[in-house]
Amino acid sequence: MIEQSYSATRAGARVALVTCAKLPDLDEDDQSLVPALAAAGVTAVPTVWDDPAVDWPSYDLAVVRNTWDYPARRAEFTAWAASVPRLANPADVIAWNTDKRYLRELHDKGIPIVPTRWLDPGDPIGLDDIAGTAAAEIVVKPAVSVGSVDTGRYRLPEQADLAAAHVRRLHDAGRLVMIQPYLADVDTAGETALLFIAGAYSHAIRKGPILTGPDEGVETLYQEESITPRTPSPAERDLAERVLAALPFDRTGLLYARVDLLPTPSGDPVVIEVELTEPSLFLTTAEGAPDRLARAIAERLTGRS
Repeated sequence: MIEQSYSATRAGARVALVTCAKLPDLDEDDQSLVPALAAAGVTAVPTVWDDPAVDWPSYDLAVVRNTWDYPARRAEFTAWAASVPRLANPADVIAWNTDKRYLRELHDKGIPIVPTRWLDPGDPIGLDDIAGTAAAEIVVKPAVSVGSVDTGRYRLPEQADLAAAHVRRLHDAGRLVMIQPYLADVDTAGETALLFIAGAYSHAIRKGPILTGPDEGVETLYQEESITPRTPSPAERDLAERVLAALPFDRTGLLYARVDLLPTPSGDPVVIEVELTEPSLFLTTAEGAPDRLARAIAERLTGRS
């Protein structure tokens, strides 16, 4: 259960929109939130999470947005979150959600996820071990990651050596590895992301296929994506609602949530990720979305949510 109280009133309130040093002025999509908050009487200040000069208690609320440089420093990031007095989403949510082992918990509650094999550093990684995975193509990625960075797609058996090298590289850095089948239907149908604001459905988008081959590294904080608006199917809406009901948090206490789904050959969607920490919310793809989020923030500032 998330319990937070905000003493600030809407008038004159200051909100930190938390970002990283590489995006000090926020991602372009989140910049749309600044005028929406201003219209609600709230001053929004882009603020870098690891800037030691920031006085976090001086803000009426800090809203995590573009902190996409944390994967290499997750312990530092979660400690920072725990130190901020008024944070959305809250620190306990961030601690739970920044390691994709949460998918195990959701699976145990009956939520269908992409089948996942977990490999800890020190686990034996032979080529036969990798090639034995029951899939024509696999995805290799770390359990702590954002934006599909350090993630690759491999054909088996011909690219098994490259997949094994990827696993070893991640293990050498002390990272837990996930191996999943590549669900080929995403190449045509794309991925569906459903966005929720203050527990209520807001909008959805389609992501085009991202992974085209082995991991070759990226210079940016995330791999480029093709985003378009989407109307989710009834099955996708139902699964997203089941996911929110299965979370170990009260959904109404979450300022934002994103449920990412992939299509399967059977036509039934499965969960690839649940984004509660710093998800792109694709506010500019849906009419009124920046205003809906600004209104939800303002309501928290007045203690109505």
